[in-house]
Amino acid sequence: MKPRLLLPALLGAATVLAQHRANDGRELFVKLCSSCHGQAGKGGRGPDLTAGQWKHGGSDDELERSITKGIAGTEMPAFPMPAADARALVSFLRSASGTVEEQVAGDPVQGHVLFAAHCVSCHMFGGSGGILGPDLTGIAKRASIAALRQSIQDPGAQMRPGFETVEVKTKAGVTIVGAARHEDTFSIQILDPDEKLHLLLKKDLAEVKHTHKSLMPAAAVTGADLDHVLAFLTRYDPSSIPLPEWHPAADFNVTFARLKNAIAEPRNWLTYWGNYSGKHASALKAITAANVGTLRSQWTFQFGGGQVETSPLVVDGLMFVTGPLDDADALDARTGSRIWHYSRPLPKVASHCTVMTNRGFAALGDRLYLATLDSHLVALNAKSGNVIFDIEVVDYKQGFSITHAPLALDGKIIVGITAGECALTGFVDAYDAATGKRLWRTYSIAQRGDPNRASWAGNSAEFGGGPTWMTGTYDVDTNTLFWATGNPGPDYNGKSRAGDNLYTSAVLALDPETGKMKWWFQFTPHDTHDWDGTQTPVLIDGMVRGQKRKLLVTANRNAFYYVLDRTTGEFITGRPFAHQTWAKGLDDKGRPMMLPNSDPTPEGNYVCPDASGAANWGAPSFDAATGLLYVSVRETCATYTSVDKEPQPGSGFTGGGDTVDPRIGEPGAIRALEATTGIRRWNFPIQIGSSSTGNLATGGGVVFGSSADGNLIALDSRTGKLLWHYQTGARIVSSPISYAVDGKQYIAIAAQSALITFTLP
Repeated sequence: MKPRLLLPALLGAATVLAQHRANDGRELFVKLCSSCHGQAGKGGRGPDLTAGQWKHGGSDDELERSITKGIAGTEMPAFPMPAADARALVSFLRSASGTVEEQVAGDPVQGHVLFAAHCVSCHMFGGSGGILGPDLTGIAKRASIAALRQSIQDPGAQMRPGFETVEVKTKAGVTIVGAARHEDTFSIQILDPDEKLHLLLKKDLAEVKHTHKSLMPAAAVTGADLDHVLAFLTRYDPSSIPLPEWHPAADFNVTFARLKNAIAEPRNWLTYWGNYSGKHASALKAITAANVGTLRSQWTFQFGGGQVETSPLVVDGLMFVTGPLDDADALDARTGSRIWHYSRPLPKVASHCTVMTNRGFAALGDRLYLATLDSHLVALNAKSGNVIFDIEVVDYKQGFSITHAPLALDGKIIVGITAGECALTGFVDAYDAATGKRLWRTYSIAQRGDPNRASWAGNSAEFGGGPTWMTGTYDVDTNTLFWATGNPGPDYNGKSRAGDNLYTSAVLALDPETGKMKWWFQFTPHDTHDWDGTQTPVLIDGMVRGQKRKLLVTANRNAFYYVLDRTTGEFITGRPFAHQTWAKGLDDKGRPMMLPNSDPTPEGNYVCPDASGAANWGAPSFDAATGLLYVSVRETCATYTSVDKEPQPGSGFTGGGDTVDPRIGEPGAIRALEATTGIRRWNFPIQIGSSSTGNLATGGGVVFGSSADGNLIALDSRTGKLLWHYQTGARIVSSPISYAVDGKQYIAIAAQSALITFTLP
């Protein structure tokens, strides 16, 4: 009979242990948390923690993460502590909120039917539904059954921030009622019952009334039906709900037609590069060489920490930015006010295989697409931040990650991958924009059956690298996708991978419908210096020997400038644009003519440029008015060494490294090159060159550059003359963009953990 007593005994012991932990947690809470949340957790300067609702995640793991790591963008700091103490605090919160007490016996299947009948028009669940009310996917992790029951029975009793009902009247006499997604002293952003988002300045309003009455009708479901709905919300698998047919919102729809003709709406910044061609330029011309000296900072948005590398998207007055750890925000582009925030709890990714950052969104329809450090592709509703789908691109545990902004085409989202330093192989994927279904995959390493597999000795292609870690460009005229590839692996030791190592350190021309390769061009065959070829493939039309040609131009990391025919991949011309000592030039096919003693050795060989290259991922900018391409340049040299190491996928596999020559340092420049030839036209020196600061040509004859030492710089686009500069006070690892709202032109750039915007008085 004793075995029958075992389970109750264990449960009793667990109850005693939980109570003990709760008592310990109470002492910790009073010591650490009560100054903000009150002695009993009922709120003070901080929110009430006894209501059973936690906006930033209510699972044990999520609560522990909020306690020990803090919550970015809020006043909640991190409290590093032993795991046992964090669990004790969570036990106290559970006890204080009663979140483990109630169980609901309803039928989740019946609850799904009721939810579809009464709730789905305002609330999203599993990617389906409206956005006027909160997304209820995963609500069981954020709220107790008791709190959910009360919210349904009495919706106005405790209204969630971002969904309080307001009624405003404009000075023109227009009344707007809806949910206040954000409000501050000077602005308010309202989502009305038709899901139209209104971005309002209070100076334009005659009245703002907080009605304290929920837009949700009370007691739409009661009794047993209420239990069924609660069972659905807490026990139904959201992934089992098929996504409905996609119909983008009438007031927010970034169509493929708009993306193809982005140049026609310079007030917006619709893609990572500004448009498909990668020119990274703006036709806005309110800011000129004559008035740029009066430019002043307008507003600053703080990300809350980390090194921000985002390039914002701007769509009709809304700005969308991503943070270093895949969090994201929608902002009012006039004021910087946050409208919604998306936070992604990241697992422990293989940081030794990647950089911990995110560089931006893609937009299509009324959705935003985010590629993540744990190698997922996430679709968000642009007006609410709600998750539509979240699909795995590849298992991040293998060492893969994604850091770049995806590229949106006609019904497709294109993403690449990091894979260069951990004995992995790169690829480019296309996904259905509506469902997240993968449509095709093209590897950047020649696969079995491809004759170019012979460019890899032995089995070295199995660990070949070829990361595809920067956003590609797209040729509307020829329907061709261009995606650049990175270094082979190991980076600095080529002994085991004799051959050209196709298709690494190259640009691939792909059919976006199938992923089939139309042509390829390799910049650095058998690269042994980590000179990824992932610099921007800029698409221009230009005159070559008296004939108009469709061109692809790029200033490569290996210090050579290339001009290719983008319809065929034919090499047209090339020349060094920075100091280099590894090749005596390019032959008539564009292949480098290697100089002796340039490969790394165990003893070391001295080569220019260093591994970060003469140029890198910071955006170049093409100005059609001047015919110049503006490039951030580094003038460096390094000693390259090699070591032997067996490949182990997921582990570091660089095969050596480089040491920058300290006598030279890392000087840089903003350099203007004639786009069709690469000939230097002017040069503006920078104290410290950067691999990540970019440039922006504008219609006002001003090119904006940036420097690692924190300066945003305005130069005359024709002469390179300094016109203005602003010290942001932090390191810049990003490229400036320009946009306009209500006819007013802005410049925006990220510096360390903030985004700063500028405009004229």
